[in-house]
Amino acid sequence: MPQCATASLSRDGPWGQVSTAAAAGAFPKRVKVVEVGPRDGLQNEKNVVPTPVKINLINMLSETGLPVIEATSFVSPKWVPQMADHAEVMRGINKLPGISYPVLTPNLKGFQAAVAAGAKEVAIFGAASELFTKKNINCSIDESLERFSEVMAAARAASIPVRGYVSCALGCPYEGKISAAKVAEVSKKMYLMGCYEISLGDTIGIGTPGSMKEMLTAVMKEVPVGALAVHCHDTYGQALANILVALQMGVSVVDASVAGLGGCPYAQGASGNVATEDLVYMLNGLGIHTGVDLQKLMDTGTFICNALNRRTNSKVSQASCRL
Repeated sequence: MPQCATASLSRDGPWGQVSTAAAAGAFPKRVKVVEVGPRDGLQNEKNVVPTPVKINLINMLSETGLPVIEATSFVSPKWVPQMADHAEVMRGINKLPGISYPVLTPNLKGFQAAVAAGAKEVAIFGAASELFTKKNINCSIDESLERFSEVMAAARAASIPVRGYVSCALGCPYEGKISAAKVAEVSKKMYLMGCYEISLGDTIGIGTPGSMKEMLTAVMKEVPVGALAVHCHDTYGQALANILVALQMGVSVVDASVAGLGGCPYAQGASGNVATEDLVYMLNGLGIHTGVDLQKLMDTGTFICNALNRRTNSKVSQASCRL
């Protein structure tokens, strides 16, 4: 695959435009971008990505100004073989001060292995769908919450912060529509267990601005908006629109994946997360501060796409490519 020389973009987009929308209070003034590419992006790759490539990807992302980079997942290699090198990745990356490198831990065994490998923050993942939970972590929602309680207790004892994911927040590949009340119920339980942040995932990218508003309205009655994040896949091309609605409702944490990498091993047809480049470009245009250098981000996207021999899913990178 040819290298792509990208046109230079400033932090505020190609024309340095800054909107007064954020200043006017319609949007948050700052957004924390949580980069999930090294984990959520790569876990669905058919060919095993070499460990040095993963380490280089994370190190390049660290240089972009991203405050949070989800590094890997301490799950059984039997379930997600792509993440079998989790310990090597955690030990191999350059951990820069001021950046968090959380990892996914499905159970106490995973948590203990993560801490042994140097993890300082972890994430637990459940779902608002019984069938998806069964296929994803091989238990019921209630059983998954019991497993989480063991991780939460161990994390409290070790003073390690825990983030919580709620998958299928806007729809499930097996159950179809998921009620907003169910999403709110699971989110509240995870928040009360001690998760400092709840990331609401549109795992199959089926949501629309209307369903996002309905779901967030329900969840915000149970969990403070300051503790919420959104995690939008772009299967139906709705991710940026859905994120915009979340921002308007006060959410100020957004998950994204460099080059739009990703999918879900247990959600057939799900395309990648919203591309981090496209998210940052939109936020720049709204005058919302992220601290992320868009050009460095695009260069990182070019690196990983060349390593994977695939085209970027980022519209901004595609539009900026001179080839």
